[in-house]
Amino acid sequence: MGSLLLVLSYVSLHLFLLLLTHFTSNTFSLCNPHETSALIEFKNSFFVNTSSKPEDTWLLKCFSFSFELESWTNNKDCCEWDGVTCDNVSDYVIGLDLSCNNLKGKLHPNSTIFQLRHLQQLNLAFNDFSMSSLHVGVSDLVNLMYLNLSHCNLRGNIPSTISHLSKLVSLDLSYSFLKLNPFTWKKLIHNATNLKQLYLDSVDMSSIRERENSLSVLKNVSSSLISLILRDTGLRGYLSSHILSLPNLQKLDLSGNQYLSGQLPKSNWSTPLRYLILYNTSFFGEIPYSIGQLKSLTLLDLSRSIFNGTVPPSLWNLTQLTLLDLSYNNLEGEIPDVFERLIKLEYLYLSNNSLVGQVPLSLFHLPRLYFLTLSSNKFVGPIPIEITKHSKLKYVDLSENMLNGTIPRWCYYLPFLIELNLKDNHLTGFIDDFSTYSLRYLFLSNNNFHGHFPNSIFELSLTYLDLSSTNLSGVVHFHQFSTFKNLILLDLSHNSALSINIDGKAQTISPNLKYLFLSSTNINNFPKFLPPLPNLKILDLSNNNIHGKIPKWFRKHLLNSWKNIILIDLSFNKLQGDLPIPPYGILFFLLSNNNFTGDIALSLCNASSLKVLNLARNNLTGTIPQCIGTFPSLFVLDMQKNNLYGSIPTNFSKINQFETIKLNDNQLDGHLPRSLAHCTKLKILDLGNNNIDDTFPMLLETLSELQVLSLRSNKFHGTITYTNIKHSFPKLRIFDISDNYFSGPLPISLLKNFQGMMNVSYNKIGLQYMGNSDYYNDSVVVIVKGFSMELTRILTTFTTIDLSNNMFEGEIPHVIGELVSLKGLNLSNNEITGNIPRSLSNLRNLEWLDLSRNQLRGEIPIALTNLNFLSFLNLSQNHLEGMVPKGKQFDTFENSSYDGNAMLCGFPLSKSCKNDEDQPPHSTSEDEQESGFGWKSVVTGYACGLLSGLLFGYNVFFIGKPVRLVRFFEHMFNVRLKRTHNRMN
Repeated sequence: MGSLLLVLSYVSLHLFLLLLTHFTSNTFSLCNPHETSALIEFKNSFFVNTSSKPEDTWLLKCFSFSFELESWTNNKDCCEWDGVTCDNVSDYVIGLDLSCNNLKGKLHPNSTIFQLRHLQQLNLAFNDFSMSSLHVGVSDLVNLMYLNLSHCNLRGNIPSTISHLSKLVSLDLSYSFLKLNPFTWKKLIHNATNLKQLYLDSVDMSSIRERENSLSVLKNVSSSLISLILRDTGLRGYLSSHILSLPNLQKLDLSGNQYLSGQLPKSNWSTPLRYLILYNTSFFGEIPYSIGQLKSLTLLDLSRSIFNGTVPPSLWNLTQLTLLDLSYNNLEGEIPDVFERLIKLEYLYLSNNSLVGQVPLSLFHLPRLYFLTLSSNKFVGPIPIEITKHSKLKYVDLSENMLNGTIPRWCYYLPFLIELNLKDNHLTGFIDDFSTYSLRYLFLSNNNFHGHFPNSIFELSLTYLDLSSTNLSGVVHFHQFSTFKNLILLDLSHNSALSINIDGKAQTISPNLKYLFLSSTNINNFPKFLPPLPNLKILDLSNNNIHGKIPKWFRKHLLNSWKNIILIDLSFNKLQGDLPIPPYGILFFLLSNNNFTGDIALSLCNASSLKVLNLARNNLTGTIPQCIGTFPSLFVLDMQKNNLYGSIPTNFSKINQFETIKLNDNQLDGHLPRSLAHCTKLKILDLGNNNIDDTFPMLLETLSELQVLSLRSNKFHGTITYTNIKHSFPKLRIFDISDNYFSGPLPISLLKNFQGMMNVSYNKIGLQYMGNSDYYNDSVVVIVKGFSMELTRILTTFTTIDLSNNMFEGEIPHVIGELVSLKGLNLSNNEITGNIPRSLSNLRNLEWLDLSRNQLRGEIPIALTNLNFLSFLNLSQNHLEGMVPKGKQFDTFENSSYDGNAMLCGFPLSKSCKNDEDQPPHSTSEDEQESGFGWKSVVTGYACGLLSGLLFGYNVFFIGKPVRLVRFFEHMFNVRLKRTHNRMN
């Protein structure tokens, strides 16, 4: 009993002492009163929005908001306030974390927070300081070791006094609007010898450059550095690879600095490196084999840089990798099939390189791989058919390669697959039934499939469906697509054997639909949408059989419901009646090749947002609205082949974007407006086949980008005067002023300035065409080898001059021989005199030459036989004499090439020369050696001519969009004269 009392007494004593300690601690504050006052005043200088989250997207990175300041009251010790940390010994405030507190207000220069001189940690990230400056007061916090002011909406220069914080271990000023100048940068790196973490993402460091030696200061960065994040800072210049040799570096992110270059080290790597991100920089060279030493590397992103060479096999030693991104470089060669070692790999991006060979089988045995992107390479062969049973693949992109074979079975049943992109390959076979119900994005376009449309697709919950250009057949009822409740994109275009059945009733479809492409699907009626698709952006119903007038409901939706519409393409149908009125905000309005009639309504002026307006090949009448010349963004205006009359708009704005203006084949008259000179970006101007009555428009010679000028078949007249501009029409490649009333000598002053016909670049990577829009192809009508031809796409190497059917006189200027890139020259039906200049033999790319119906005299220069590509020649109806040259291309020309020259003789003419037997041949083996043209050159010329013809035919009949744009009219060799008056000497 006594011992029990003793125990109870002992316990009671301890409880008393414990309670005494508790009450004593609440009686005597641990927090310095001065610091308490400073914190309260700091709190009162801001507004705290506790009712809702902020709208600023840069603040939304906070998953939740703490609102620590609610606990900051005077009746509570500040060391117990949320976000406040005090020293256990001195009771001073040493830590303050108010990140994600939704503070809003100015951070003033005299803010009391700068009075907390004992602070070691300060975190104010993810607040809104309303574009305040970062003041020098921060340098008073000399004990700071951790400073985080990221995402705080600060602006201005980072004060140089920040370098006084010599104890800093971690500094984060990222994602504000701050600037860091070279002086401050150098001092910071020099003084912060303990720095381990430096985060300056999006800080403006563009003034720090190599030439001021401020970039090289990174060589002196603390050897203790663990993390260096300088993403999107504007750094530029060459960065030494020393930074990648720091002994403790684990994270390096220099991404987004497009003008920052450097190379990866061949040795002495920072072996602890875990993250290396050089995305969107100008780092270059080969990826060294030594990169395989980084055994701790988990994330490697070298994408969108300038790396070349092969993918080093040592990469497969990086067994800790979870992300590997080498996309958008210049890598080449095959990829070794050794991915089985990268068992932790989750993301693999190798797209947009020049990788070749087959897709490695081991890729499909990786158990953790989620993302696989190999698009835009040169992979060949079939897609591997084997895949691990434990595959977690969610996104597969093998598009834009040269893969063949059929779609492997696993594509149809993978349980986690969200996106499958196999477009732009050479895949064949049927599209089988899908049972992967997780699939949301399906892209199979531009392959060689066959068979009917796969109905199993309607059992999926697709968001994006692209089956365009897949050779599918059968009938699909449009209402079936109503099963896709969240459909955003539907593209079935260019399946000529597929019929989309639209019965004219209202079609229920996903209200989320934004992109609808039904071009070339044999549609006969307008699809009437229910609901009216408020999010619709693109509607393409081109190349179908839709006939009749535009329905009223369509016009109503166009003006009232489709607020987001940017493109409407109804071209190549059989539509009639008045034009629909495009709304403001639309960018592309394409109604060409229909039967629209009537005037162009002035309400078109409301669509000043337009970039491309194509109303070509209709039956429109009336005048062109003057407002079109003032549209600020319009770069294509095509109203060719209508019945428009009146003048061309006279008020082209001084600042405009016009690149293509095609008003040819109308009934326009009057003068050319002087404001056309404002179109400084103009590349194509086609006003042919109108009634324009003016002199030659020298005002256009200042248009330095002009490449095609066609004024054919108008009433232009007068002499072409001398130009005072040194480089007039410097890029002109197609110059057609035929069928007019120009007189006087041939325009030497213009011809000698046609730099674009002297130095055409022949790109080795393939044919290139004018134009930069997927929805518009530049075209032009030219006379090629005696035929009138519409080029639906214009090769950048196509060059021609056509001055035919005018009243030019005098001799052919020798300067034409300097236009060595010319493919065609037509000076026929003029009053040109003198001899054929020998300088024409310099036109080694010339394919057709027409000098017929002039007053030319003398002999045909023998040197013209050196034109190895010449396949069309017309010298008829002149006064030429002597012997027709023999050899090479001249042996292929017929009698019609020389008709009407009574004094000519020799093959192929029936008239032989008197001393034919006595004359030596025009081309001997010795001559061939001296000139560089022998029988091999002739064969080469024939072969190149054949190849050129095939390419040209391919361009005309297959590449154009669509094919029926092509107009190929046979033009008789003896062209009918435009004028009937006599041209007598």
